[in-house]
Amino acid sequence: MYYSDPFAYMPRELLILRHAKSDWDSKAASDFDRPLAKRGRKDAPRVGEWLYREGVVPDVIVSSPAERARATVLRVCKSLDYKKKDILWDTDIYEAGVPDLLGVLARVSATAPTVLLVGHNPGLEELVRYLTGEDLEEPADGKLLPTAALARLEMPDDWSNLERGCAGLVSIVRPKQLG
Repeated sequence: MYYSDPFAYMPRELLILRHAKSDWDSKAASDFDRPLAKRGRKDAPRVGEWLYREGVVPDVIVSSPAERARATVLRVCKSLDYKKKDILWDTDIYEAGVPDLLGVLARVSATAPTVLLVGHNPGLEELVRYLTGEDLEEPADGKLLPTAALARLEMPDDWSNLERGCAGLVSIVRPKQLG
């Protein structure tokens, strides 16, 4: 039997990346315009390099267009040799809660096996807890996704029907672990 869609029966994976450390002392006109701090500019490419070493290159990348998220994803993409023109910028990710983020994921191509979602807390942490059914070992510092942390989840086949507890947590990687 021939399948016209090569991705139709591949396992799905969602990568959830919180933007890297932002510069709170910047003279940015608004929170949306706040840039990365020096540490953030260093951490973001390390996440991309780790993904490359792991052989995890997203098929689709959807990011908040806020400056700190934009700068993070561009640095990650450079390490992955992912074309910046292919990044999907979605304003619904900025200041999003779980329903908004589920809406963003529902718009992703049904055939995309690996999706990278780049955005902000608290929404991203809430999304991880929702998708995994909140059965998570909380870190000692209480921060599930500190800046530039990446959650890797095994997902069901349908991006548009993501119910509470439908995903399995593979790992959460923090920049400090990457050397």
